[in-house]
Amino acid sequence: MQLLLVLVALLLPPAARAAEIIGGREARPHSHPYMAFLRVQTPMGGSACGGFLVREDFVMTAAHCWGRSINVILGAHNIRRPENTQQRMSVLRAIRHPGFNLQNLENDIMLLQLQDRARRNRFVRPVSLPRTRAGLRPGSQCTVAGWGLVSQNRRTDTLRDVQLRVQRDQVCRRQFNSYNGRRQICVGDQRQRKNPFRGDSGGPLVCNNVAQGIVSYGSRVGTPPAVFTRVSSFLPWINRTMRRFKLQGIKRDARQPSYD
Repeated sequence: MQLLLVLVALLLPPAARAAEIIGGREARPHSHPYMAFLRVQTPMGGSACGGFLVREDFVMTAAHCWGRSINVILGAHNIRRPENTQQRMSVLRAIRHPGFNLQNLENDIMLLQLQDRARRNRFVRPVSLPRTRAGLRPGSQCTVAGWGLVSQNRRTDTLRDVQLRVQRDQVCRRQFNSYNGRRQICVGDQRQRKNPFRGDSGGPLVCNNVAQGIVSYGSRVGTPPAVFTRVSSFLPWINRTMRRFKLQGIKRDARQPSYD
């Protein structure tokens, strides 16, 4: 039941569709050029998630952000305005990790192959991924960014970010029965009102310019800590998947989007 309530908090209905960063501030425009805003169509209606560009043809996000169709906006600061920095992309393939479990959000990671390559510039640029499986130390300071609500009742359309610290695994084990420190990261000081929240799923946890985590789930009331998928634990699957679906498949399958 606890996880069900958490999912309800993270997956917003259409009336409140963007990401929420609690305790953050408006980001300097285009200071996070890897950020992606995802418009997701599900059988229940429209919703939104965060994501991040990891290669010109791939965006990474959470597996529970899957939908029957997904569109991506790159290079945005205000997602409600048609900024000339924005690149709007269709998704050719949505590839969830084969071990994803919606009941406990284990292996909550998904790769989106874009219909076309993103144009790399100062507004749109991939973020680095970890090179090894070495874990983050508790106390490490990282950044999370997203669009939308900034409290329970107030929203914003401009990108916001917040600085958060990695916590010891025990902090999340006490709060979330399904927490797994080998595949997840516990983030956010319980003494501070700073946290990703509703609709922010899929956004990156960036530490020293490396995407170490993916927003997965948290408290239904938005209090820290939050649980992030540990990217380094999935490096073999990530590399294998991006090699398998390299751009040679785009021309052949361009008219046939695939959502596993």
